[in-house]
Amino acid sequence: MLAYALSFLAFILGLVPYAFHRLGLLIVPETLHAWLAPNTTQEGAGIAILGLGLFGYLFCSLWLVIAGKGPFVEFDPPTEFVATGPYRWTRNPIAALLILTILGEAVHFGSPGIFLLCLLGLPLAHLQVTRIEEPRLRARFGDTYVEYCRRVPRWIPRRPRES
Repeated sequence: MLAYALSFLAFILGLVPYAFHRLGLLIVPETLHAWLAPNTTQEGAGIAILGLGLFGYLFCSLWLVIAGKGPFVEFDPPTEFVATGPYRWTRNPIAALLILTILGEAVHFGSPGIFLLCLLGLPLAHLQVTRIEEPRLRARFGDTYVEYCRRVPRWIPRRPRES
């Protein structure tokens, strides 16, 4: 699981943003690159956003592993339904925090290409959640998951509704 997590993070937070940064250099006008060129404040803000997102991602992943009694990977999902901790406030903190982390990279580097990746990540994450993850969870956990969906928002954290 650790090897998978590290490989996934290297790919999604390293290789993919780098490719989009390079693409942005090719397709985005030079004037926009100059306007977005990072300064010390922007770099610091980007690191803060990136750090918050990455810490949150790692915390939520670890929570899912411990509370769910199993790895958090699609091909070997946790065995227990998790509706505690961060999953009490939002159903998809891991996906949301990955997008936040990529936004931090975009801000830090002042990269239009990575901003584009962040924007593309929003509908892609939504499709992955609504077309793959939620149907699987509904099939595995039935009414428990349906009730959870009624009480807990998909993306924007908020105090959950009581049963």
